[in-house]
Amino acid sequence: MYGALEISTSGLIAQRTRLEAITENIVNKDTVLDANGKNNPFQRRVVYFAPGNPAASTLAGKAGGVHVSSIQAEGGFEVRYEPGSPYADERGYVKHPAINTAFEQLNAYEAQRAYEANIAAAETTKTMMAQALRLLG
Repeated sequence: MYGALEISTSGLIAQRTRLEAITENIVNKDTVLDANGKNNPFQRRVVYFAPGNPAASTLAGKAGGVHVSSIQAEGGFEVRYEPGSPYADERGYVKHPAINTAFEQLNAYEAQRAYEANIAAAETTKTMMAQALRLLG
């Protein structure tokens, strides 16, 4: 049963990482400058999962669960005609992040529900373990 707890825990960690990336995307949806002050807009972060949990202590935990395999910046930006902007190129266009807030909020809702499902699974596992110990005792 400890493997089941590790599986749920790996899901919690993965979904928390996903929520953090989504939050970063929403917060930076209007960030058009990089650290050097150039018009290099923020790129949307996408979290990719892979099966298995290399950090688990049990064989069942390692075989099950999930882990974050990578967080990648998704390319793409949109250009807007803003000839008066100090960040406009020679044609008057400014690059902006291609981040759809509604899409990000939908992803956040999905990640939140998955997080809650992992909490419910962990709580059920803990209850089962407590019942088994009570029967043995």
